[in-house]
Amino acid sequence: VQLQASGGGLVQAGGSLRLSCVVSGGTFSSYAMGWFRQAPGKEREIAAAISWNGGSSYYADSVKGRFTISRDNAKNTAYLQMNSLKPEDTAVYYCAASRFMVVTTARGTYQYWGQGTLVTVSS
Repeated sequence: VQLQASGGGLVQAGGSLRLSCVVSGGTFSSYAMGWFRQAPGKEREIAAAISWNGGSSYYADSVKGRFTISRDNAKNTAYLQMNSLKPEDTAVYYCAASRFMVVTTARGTYQYWGQGTLVTVSS
């Protein structure tokens, strides 16, 4: 199973970005998906997660109301729409897939990881 994340870049505070994660080599609709992020000098943390069918989702308090996770099972793709970006959102963002199918937030419950895409928010 391979995950390819894209969509990162440099944006000013208050701006928006949409990250995409294309999954290949597996059955996308059988995976829960998560977006994690790792800022310089910090541990990797969950930002958002979505169940296999999109019926349930989770958001970290730090992104709630600004980020939206979604998925298109027909396109084998998960998305993270990020609005009202803040400098503290600067991080490498990783998508991950879990065979658990339901929403899960622990890193250890994700078996497959993408390579990461850098998001830089300038003040």
